[in-house]
Amino acid sequence: MAKIDPSVQKKSDNTANYWLGGLTVFFFSLAIFFFVNSKQFTTARAEIPLVDKKFVDTTPWRQTYTDLVKAREDLSDYDCYACHDKAKPPLIRYDTDQKIIIPKEHANIEMSHGAHERNNICYNCHNEQNLNTLQVRDGNVVKFDNTPQLCGSCHGPSLRDWEAGAHGRTSGYWDRKLGEINRLSCANCHNPHAPHIPTREAAPGPHSLHEAPPHESSKSIH
Repeated sequence: MAKIDPSVQKKSDNTANYWLGGLTVFFFSLAIFFFVNSKQFTTARAEIPLVDKKFVDTTPWRQTYTDLVKAREDLSDYDCYACHDKAKPPLIRYDTDQKIIIPKEHANIEMSHGAHERNNICYNCHNEQNLNTLQVRDGNVVKFDNTPQLCGSCHGPSLRDWEAGAHGRTSGYWDRKLGEINRLSCANCHNPHAPHIPTREAAPGPHSLHEAPPHESSKSIH
């Protein structure tokens, strides 16, 4: 077996050491370069504002007769015969445009039920024979605490969806073994005299997972 000249071996080892040393210096310099540049371009991380509590509040914006009863509130507004005569149903008056004239005693009522403005007869819902009850389309009488049956006599598909949990808001437990469900009534969301729900401010979208570049930090991210 041929012997390697010691001088050649030493020269080869020195060359390898030079290369390793050079690579070490190169990568160390590269690391310093990236570190310095990362500090140079680092910007202050903007604070993410918390969502306004109004967007996560689950309190209904309207109280129903049932809610008032449970809270033991004053129910005098529902005692129609405190003012009206039981033997004489109130007379409904209209102006020249056939729009109902709201008595001053009920000036807080906005009569706007239906886009065609023809559903302006109080007795479409209120029972003229007993003002403390309501009447559905088939003539049956319901109490103030059973508005879904009243609304459903005209809005059948909405009642069907509400009973199935697809219309309105249902909270609680889907698994009835774990607990009860809480289902809002029609009047918790809709004003019976003006059922169109007012436009509300949209909740903010989810925050981006990545920060926007500095020149776009003031722009909305969609």
